[in-house]
Amino acid sequence: MAKTPEGLVKKQIMQILAEHSAYYVTPMSFGFGNSGVPDVIAVVKGRFIGIEAKAGKNKPTALQLKNLKAIQESGGIALVINEHNIDELKTALEGL
Repeated sequence: MAKTPEGLVKKQIMQILAEHSAYYVTPMSFGFGNSGVPDVIAVVKGRFIGIEAKAGKNKPTALQLKNLKAIQESGGIALVINEHNIDELKTALEGL
């Protein structure tokens, strides 16, 4: 994985998920994939989680927000995680 600021956030996310014995994948959105899908898709203790990774002042796009909202409306957990709020992921996982 690239050592970009967002890549470093994704690395932290995956480390936390691994610590919680999560199943997770990082889908690719180019080619035949779906645009706007969260950067990390995980299942922890039977709960579906979509995580959009951002770095710095970057914000999710309208399409990313639409997908995160659809995940929440379907009963899943949807998070936007950056280097400043990584503890939100830990808190969400500990609550499962």
